[in-house]
Amino acid sequence: MTDRLPLYFILITVALDAMGIGLIMPVMPDLIREVQGVDLSDAAVWGGILAAVFAVMQFVFSPILGSLSDRFGRRPVLLISMGALALDYVIMALAGTIGWLLVGRVLGGITSATHATANAYMADITKPDERAARFGLLSAAFGVGFVLGPMLGGLLAGLDTRAPFWVAAGLAAANFALGLAVLPESLPRWKRRAFQWARANPLGGLMQIGQLPGLGWMLLMLFFYTVSGYVYPAIWAYFTQAAFGWSTTVVGLSLTAYGVCMVAVQAGLVRPAMVRLGEVRVILWALVLEVVMLGAFSVVGTGWMVWVLIPFAALGSIATPAITGYMSRRAGDDQQGELQGVMASVNALSIVVAPLAMTQVFFWFTREGAVVYFPGAPFVLALLLMGVALGLFRVGLRSGQEV
Repeated sequence: MTDRLPLYFILITVALDAMGIGLIMPVMPDLIREVQGVDLSDAAVWGGILAAVFAVMQFVFSPILGSLSDRFGRRPVLLISMGALALDYVIMALAGTIGWLLVGRVLGGITSATHATANAYMADITKPDERAARFGLLSAAFGVGFVLGPMLGGLLAGLDTRAPFWVAAGLAAANFALGLAVLPESLPRWKRRAFQWARANPLGGLMQIGQLPGLGWMLLMLFFYTVSGYVYPAIWAYFTQAAFGWSTTVVGLSLTAYGVCMVAVQAGLVRPAMVRLGEVRVILWALVLEVVMLGAFSVVGTGWMVWVLIPFAALGSIATPAITGYMSRRAGDDQQGELQGVMASVNALSIVVAPLAMTQVFFWFTREGAVVYFPGAPFVLALLLMGVALGLFRVGLRSGQEV
């Protein structure tokens, strides 16, 4: 049992991290309107700016923290990230202006290594050929947090717009205390490597990891895949309010439904799908499904149809552990932190682009005086970008790269 504790702790860490994110998602439109005094369309633009600021910081600092975890171990990086996350939520809870919300997002982005370092920790304690399935467990844990977070966040938002942030801060602080008490180090000293700024900066890390067989085109595909997939967190709360008039409670429940479906997919389908189809085919079919679902959401006409589409959209999440597992198997034991940091940087770079693009498209198609009122327009853009990701994946296969 004792040797399973690190696995259980990492799963709890990811679940609580997702829970904190899910807590605040339903309330962000109302909070931005409260501090800025703007309408929903303008609030979406500010929401995109806040998300982009967070992502810029994450892009710059994720490979640094990943390389630091390869040098000093996973434990200190995880603990520092958790402590700073608690402080970030306190700042957001107290913020009375958009400036303080920006400060909170800057701090959160700088120290947001929790998920990437958790992936590296999981790689440390797992055999290479079992990593995709273990990353599926991480995704399932994320889904569990996403089930509880939006549901609780939607209910708390009905009481006060600041309540979700205080609860998220408490969860992060409790997680920090738990890690301080029970988390062992996973990376032995003999597997650590010297910290090098040339590899720790985003471009240096991308060059190092991109030179590994089969990973260069996967990083490019990952960029377009993440830009497209970010349409959901970027505009979901705004889209459902504009298209169907949903309240924060209903928004939270819809995100909860997605989380339940994602847990079922990650916990029940990842391992058998990997065994039966292999990572490459799982990625291919998941990308095709994503294209179809984005098209469906762009034209969905009534709120009840959204509930029908949610389980099929969650099925596409099976691509994430397959992509992570595929890339992890092609990096050495002393590069897992660097790899996860680079992947986090690619994700962050795409999330710099995604919320700005998606919320701008939403603004122009929902603002007063819009030529065509079309809240689903961001999903059309996401569909095109997912098509690019699918095309890059197929080109990579035809180019003779190792698969």
